[in-house]
Amino acid sequence: MKPVRLMRGFLTVGGWTLGSRVLGFVRDALIAAYLGAGPAAEAFVVAFSLPNMFRRFFAEGTLNVAFVPLFSKKVEAGEDARGFAQDAANALASLLIVLTVLGTVFMPFLVSAMAAGFIGDARFDLATDYGRVIFPYILFISLAALCSGVLNATGRFAAAAAAPVFLNIILSLAMWGAHKLGFDVAQALVWGVPVAGLVQLAIVWEAARRAGYRLVPRLPKFTPEIKRLLVLAGPAALAGGVVQINLLVGRQVASFSQDGALQYLNLADRLYQLPLGVVAIAIGVVLLPDLSRRLSAGDSLGGRDAFNRATEFALLLTVPAAVALMVIPYELIATLFQRGRFSVEDAHTTALAVAIYGLGLPAFVLQKVLQPLYFAREDTKTPFRFAVVAMVVNAALAVGLSFVIGFYAAAVATTLAAWVMVGQLWSGSRRFGDAALFDARLTKRAPRILVAAVIMGGALWAVNGALAPLFAFSRPLCVLVLVAVSAVVYFGIGHVIGATNLGQLKRSLKRGG
Repeated sequence: MKPVRLMRGFLTVGGWTLGSRVLGFVRDALIAAYLGAGPAAEAFVVAFSLPNMFRRFFAEGTLNVAFVPLFSKKVEAGEDARGFAQDAANALASLLIVLTVLGTVFMPFLVSAMAAGFIGDARFDLATDYGRVIFPYILFISLAALCSGVLNATGRFAAAAAAPVFLNIILSLAMWGAHKLGFDVAQALVWGVPVAGLVQLAIVWEAARRAGYRLVPRLPKFTPEIKRLLVLAGPAALAGGVVQINLLVGRQVASFSQDGALQYLNLADRLYQLPLGVVAIAIGVVLLPDLSRRLSAGDSLGGRDAFNRATEFALLLTVPAAVALMVIPYELIATLFQRGRFSVEDAHTTALAVAIYGLGLPAFVLQKVLQPLYFAREDTKTPFRFAVVAMVVNAALAVGLSFVIGFYAAAVATTLAAWVMVGQLWSGSRRFGDAALFDARLTKRAPRILVAAVIMGGALWAVNGALAPLFAFSRPLCVLVLVAVSAVVYFGIGHVIGATNLGQLKRSLKRGG
């Protein structure tokens, strides 16, 4: 359990996640081109968000927070980790089958809860029909998450990180093929979702089987370990519910706002999710099992080093990304989505939401660094209490500001609530003592990372202005130039002032190889 293994895990998961997110932009660009910001696009956003909402509730909340630490400790102690994983899979599958049936039957009520502003127009019926086709995705993707947890906890990151790539490939091919053949693009997109979920499950199930964890369907058994899992999962699931309430509030605000607001927020969300996904998912996937194993082995110094290196990795990649989202949001949105039925006005409207989310990007990632400090110690109640406070802040701001700034209130509320959550997690982690303190290396580098990012932002703004006349000829090429300039300036200045050490990272990777 060396720190270099942790860094290599970050890069493995982050690399695959980057590939998935890039393909996600291809998918969303096709949706924007074929469906624009019209009724079918908004109906799909709501329908697809339903299984994803429950996925975050069960898979990311219950599994990542409760299952992974317990499973990791069993692996470390040499106990019956396979039996525990099998029992957890059986219990989860039973619960999800019931949820899938109920969700399909009561889909109109779920759509109303997600977007009450749809009631009375064509979007409501479309979202209901789409939702009934898409909802079984929750069964496949949650079981895939459990298999992924098994793989990640045993240090096998590649298969679990690669599986989500297939969702975007399948959906993109479905839309492209339907368009070429003259079929209904929206219907092809909708039916592609459960197919993609089944493919993802098959990939990680096979990888887990090859790793010695063959999980087969059986009747659930509520063993003492599963009861312990449920005790830990309760607050984690409730915390996941709080997060979903925040999302619901934002969507409700958008559904009552101007036409296309849900699609604008969705595309803005997709853009800031690129750096968030690459960094935060890598940290969440790798750091939690690593901390759990270290605590189980009594390695508190190793745990502190893992926490600090994760924080450094998060700041190094997230801070410059946040600056870029605030400096050139329109250029990014226009390059990715402004084509077909997605107009210039649509792009400008979406860009402001992107800039707002950019302010919150570091907070979104730092949550993923701080939460494992609690979860690795099997403390799921404290983050839940913090999440409730953040939920109240989010709801008050989203609803209150909506009367002043419309659907942008959802983005402002999400950003500010994220910083409130980070403040609470940091303050609460003081009780963990030295294990949660910043070391000398991070204390030295963190402010220098900020300085390098600010200088990069200035250079980005200046070069963007100089390239403005050329955007009409080749916008993608101009954006590539901006990205290249940003990377050179940021890492160059960062290396000079000591924000990072590229040679040190290269040597670490070689030692890990």
